[in-house]
Amino acid sequence: MGRNPVTWLGSPTFPRAARAALDDTQLRTNLRKATTTIRAKRAEAVAELDDWERLRRAGEAIKDDVLANLDTYLVRLEEAVTARGGVVHWARDAEEANRIVHDLARAKGADEVVKVKSMATAEIGLNEYLEARGVRPVETDLAELIVQLGKDRPSHILVPAIHRNRAEIREIFSRTMAEPPAGDEPRVLAEAARRHLRRRFLAAKVAVSGANFAVADTGSIAVVESEGNGRMCVTLPETLITVMGIEKLVPTWRDLEVFLQLLPRSSTAERMNPYTSIWTGVTPGDGPSEFHLVLLDNGRSATLADEVGRQALRCIRCSACLNVCPVYERTGGQAYGSVYPGPIGAILAPQLAGDMTDEQAASLPYASSLCGACYEVCPVRINIPEVLTHLRAQAVKAKPRHDPEALAMSAAAWMFRDPRRYEAAQRAGSLSRFFAGGDGTLKRLPWPGSRWTATRDVPAVPKESFRMWWRRSRE
Repeated sequence: MGRNPVTWLGSPTFPRAARAALDDTQLRTNLRKATTTIRAKRAEAVAELDDWERLRRAGEAIKDDVLANLDTYLVRLEEAVTARGGVVHWARDAEEANRIVHDLARAKGADEVVKVKSMATAEIGLNEYLEARGVRPVETDLAELIVQLGKDRPSHILVPAIHRNRAEIREIFSRTMAEPPAGDEPRVLAEAARRHLRRRFLAAKVAVSGANFAVADTGSIAVVESEGNGRMCVTLPETLITVMGIEKLVPTWRDLEVFLQLLPRSSTAERMNPYTSIWTGVTPGDGPSEFHLVLLDNGRSATLADEVGRQALRCIRCSACLNVCPVYERTGGQAYGSVYPGPIGAILAPQLAGDMTDEQAASLPYASSLCGACYEVCPVRINIPEVLTHLRAQAVKAKPRHDPEALAMSAAAWMFRDPRRYEAAQRAGSLSRFFAGGDGTLKRLPWPGSRWTATRDVPAVPKESFRMWWRRSRE
């Protein structure tokens, strides 16, 4: 991760990365098997609730209220955390957040920290920042551990190692663990990870977590997970540091109830998360003796200012949109060049990066077929197709005037403005029928049309346009 937040520095544009991913048949097999299974299980879990749509609308309303009154709720959260013995830090960007975490860890003499799975810390490149300064981060989530030990990049919000199969995971563990697994059965692999992590849990002085939710009224922080590693991290070390995006707030405990129903069914297809850890400040003799909350902006305020794009900040990181997306299923998450892959990443990453002149970030809103499946499954009703088209318009506006596409659109506008020019273009276009195949389509066009026909067939323009037919038959 470079200095550029959210997206991986030097990543190719999505079309280039996707083309390479499509050539990897093993990757496509792994993705198809995993996403198909998750989709089916989620559909069953959601079907159990008669009021699922009401829950979705409640989640949407709560999140919109938070975004509309974010300043008030953030101050309320800070006051509540401070009153209960915690310390709140404000971080404008990735650099500031990373520096805060590093300084806190060093102040405790820690050369290693254990980590709960966290998209926020991946977004800011915390692991790379700490490693470069002599502090070793240890991922304790199984999938994140696989990615870390394999020196890989995550490809899914919920299941970062979804692109790996059991044989590949065993090879990674055998290469990097003191006690390698004896086989590739899930139970054996999980036991190998458990032995690998146990000593680190017991020796850790400092833990770093993200946050799924924070309750503004009480200052309570919630982390939900399925393996118990998070519970170990937030209870055993002396110091707990939580890095949280400023949008992760809910006003009250009653609001939290809504999301503790929406999130597990949308993500892991469970009625409730196996482990839900909630802590409020510090309690002498129970858990960490120090708690630090780092409130991260990193482009969120700028995103909030966009009336259309701000709905991306409702996201609760369930990954349901990834599992139904036909584009993601075929390319995987690494093609997005961002810690936020899939449909939500296509609208969130460019906004957090805040630079639509960057070719890689500007390519992400085009990583979609606009089929709308992501909107249908989103538990907080983010209209992802609407934001995608909105960001595409921004990407076009950000292009230089001499861009070939811009020049082509200018030429088209000049032609459409005058009826005579428009009819002349139609007559010229009708000549294409002489180059059509037997099925009436054009298989190959000269450049720049060849960029279209490389992957699509073009219907030949008819000899007579509608306007010409109308004039001939009616006048």
